[in-house]
This record gives sequence, C-alpha cells and structure tokens, in this order.
Amino acid sequence: MITVGGTNGKGSCVAYLEAMLSAAGYRVGAYTSPHLLRYNERIRVAGTMISDVALCTVFQRIESARGDVPLTYFEYGTLAALATFQEAKLDAVLLEVGLGGRLDAVNMIDADVALVASIGIDHTDWLGPDRESIGHEKAGIFRAGKPVVCGDPEPPQSLIRQADILRTPLFQLNRQFHIDKHELSWNWLGWESRRQGLPLPRLRGTVQLHNAASCIAVLQLLDERLPVSDEAIGLGLHKASVPARFQLVDGAVPVILDVAHNAEACAALAQNLETSAGNGRTFAVAGMLRDKPLAAIGRVMDAQVDAWYLGSLRVAGRELDATELAQALAISGEVSCHDSVPLAFAAAQAEARPGDRIVVFGSFHTVEAVLRLLSDG
Repeated sequence: MITVGGTNGKGSCVAYLEAMLSAAGYRVGAYTSPHLLRYNERIRVAGTMISDVALCTVFQRIESARGDVPLTYFEYGTLAALATFQEAKLDAVLLEVGLGGRLDAVNMIDADVALVASIGIDHTDWLGPDRESIGHEKAGIFRAGKPVVCGDPEPPQSLIRQADILRTPLFQLNRQFHIDKHELSWNWLGWESRRQGLPLPRLRGTVQLHNAASCIAVLQLLDERLPVSDEAIGLGLHKASVPARFQLVDGAVPVILDVAHNAEACAALAQNLETSAGNGRTFAVAGMLRDKPLAAIGRVMDAQVDAWYLGSLRVAGRELDATELAQALAISGEVSCHDSVPLAFAAAQAEARPGDRIVVFGSFHTVEAVLRLLSDG
C-alpha cells in the first residue's frame, strides 16, 4: 500500500507510480479523486476503471453491511475502492488522500510508504490558515517506523517535526534524493543508487520532475518487494498522463485544460503557459469557488492572459458569481462576465482566431463543464 497526499501533485504522483509499476509487470489498483466526467474514474484496476455493474454491486454490499453506521460520500467511495482491491489480487495499491490527511477516510489504512507531494495553501477552512497548520494535517498519514517521501523542496517544520515524533524515516527532495536535469534527459540521484539517462516526463513543468523524482524514491524504498527497472521507470515517465493537467486539445484554436485552483497550482500553470507561448493571444476561461485564494491566483495568472472570460459557478455554499470573481481577481486587461462556464467558453471561442489559444482553469467544475462541451462536439 502506498498513500499519496499533499496539496498539489497527488494525481500526477499516482499516475507516475501506476504507470511505472504497470510497466514493470505488476497488477496495480489506484484510488483517486475527484472525478471529472464519471464517478468510475476514481477506482482503477490494472489500468481499467471500474464498471457500472461492479461499482453498484460493491456499493450495495457496503449499504447492507453498514447497518446504522452513517457514512459520508467519501467514506462510501473509499470503502468501495478497498473492497474492490481486496478481491482483485493486486501487487500494489495506490491511495490518493482526498482532503488533508489526518482526518481523511484513506487514513484508515496503514500504508507501507507515504508520499507527500507538496504543501500549499488550500482548504484553509478545514486545514488551517498557513503551511505549518496544513503541513501538520498532511503529516497525519505518517506511521511510526514506516518511511515517508516528501517532494516539497521546502516542507513546513510541522511536517518534519511529526516525522521526528514518530521516528519515521523521512526522505526529502534535495536532501536524500536529487534531480540532475539535462536538456533532453535527467538523472535521479538517491541515497544508495542512481537512475541515469531517464526521459523527461510526458507531463509538463518543473514541478513534474519533483513529482517524478519523489515517485522513484518511493519505488526505491520498495525495491526488495517490488523491484522496478530503469526501463520500466522510463516507460512510466513516457506513458503517465492525468486528465486536465495542462491537457492540450488540438485544433485551429487549441484548448488547454487545467484544474489548477490554488495559488501554487496556478503558478505552475502560468509557468507552463509562458514556456509554451506562441505569437497569438491567450484567452482564459475561468470559474472559481468562493473559498479559494482569488487575489493570489489573479496575481500569478494575469501576466499570461490577454483576455478573461469568467463564468459563474453554482456550487451550494461555495458559489461565486462571475462579476464578484472579476473583482476578487483584480486582473488587468479585457474581462467579460457570463452566467455560466459554457457561456464563457462559447464567447472565448467566438473571439479567438487561429494562432490563439484558450486555457480553461480554476476548478474541477469549470473543466468538467468544458470537457462535456468538447465531448458532445
């Protein structure tokens, strides 16, 4: 069992581990969240998402067994994943933490290795107002004596302190393992070994090297039980993909889909936009929720966007009107506000010309709405 937590990068780390272990010939189960188009996306066995029949069957089992015990939405899903994996004869199981770590349903499992991809500011109503308090919550997945990998180059002291308290072996990026990047390849330099001449990840951005290096560290810790060759790691780096993480939909006006919805993730998105900029204009289609750091997101994204098309999101308790969003982002340049994300996307499409690009970001709800439009089209 491998538990994957953190603020950003969890989905990418699960994708890398799943691809690398699968390339090595292992049968892998993966539990992720949230989903984009179908709930079934959350549970995968050997690379295939669970069928409707299997999902309904396992939910019925849980409903029959729970009696008077109340279960949350996420607890139902986690139990469904674990029950599915129990019967699937797997070599490895990857569990992505939903929110935080200490109180997350996934934390009922004592994993062999825990991975914390990064610590950023998000879900502050639940996890606390700063990186120290959030780091404490994320470190809740640590177990006494079980190794932990941290891919954040500057983790909060609360995370390091919790590892010390539990006497948990902590393997940190830029301390116990390092990245040696070249123009077309890179080397992973670890505490007892090195992996040389690795291909650059298919997923874009500097942070993806951090994620990939952290995953290799996890595999190194499991090497006696699940050895993975350099060749399998290379194949995994090439094949790993995550929907809506700088996902490019080709066309006369390409569309970039990214679920970035906090300042750190949007900074990585902005960097990717900058390094891939062409001669055309960049149109941003964005809808966001009220509890996000909107001013910080506006600051990191504004320089990369020529025109903004904002759509209102209607999510109970977290809804945000497009005009309020425009004020909170405090962005410059052209801004148009629309009653929904589909209307904002249609307006951007009508304005864009060949050579331009449209980037859709701000929330899973935003990307889902545009994905459905593109799928129907």
